Amino acid sequence: MRLYHGSIVEVRRPSLRFGRRRTDFGKGFYTTTLAEQAEHWAKIKKDRAKAPRAVVSVYEIDDRLLTDAALNIREFHGVDESWLEFVVGCRKRDAEKHDFDLVFGPVANDNVFATVNLYESGVLDAPAAIAQLRAYKTYDQLSFHTPRVIQSLRFLESYEVKE
Repeated sequence: MRLYHGSIVEVRRPSLRFGRRRTDFGKGFYTTTLAEQAEHWAKIKKDRAKAPRAVVSVYEIDDRLLTDAALNIREFHGVDESWLEFVVGCRKRDAEKHDFDLVFGPVANDNVFATVNLYESGVLDAPAAIAQLRAYKTYDQLSFHTPRVIQSLRFLESYEVKE
């Protein structure tokens, strides 16, 4: 399987050191199966950092990794209450670190994040938030959370995203 990571630099050797804690699936190294999604994130990171470049690094993993019974894998097949609760839990300031090696599921883009915030603040209940979230187009993300699985990423190439 091919995976993409958007950044402002080429990432030949992914690391868990640089991940942010309060993200959808917690601190980890985030990838997607969609080049366009990685390009979008690379541009966002470039703008936020006022960096000169937006770069997508491309990796490959063995598909069997996603079904390896020796790994602790959490997979979400769409936006539902379990996904919503997991994302809210991971984004909290005092979030506990989970023990998953890999987490796969929808990404909370800006529109989705606003709805998650409304749910978290109590403005929307879970059914209303999920109904609203399902109206948005979502993309996927596969996040790596342990050294054991991050080593399975084989760097293929990188390319600069042009405006």
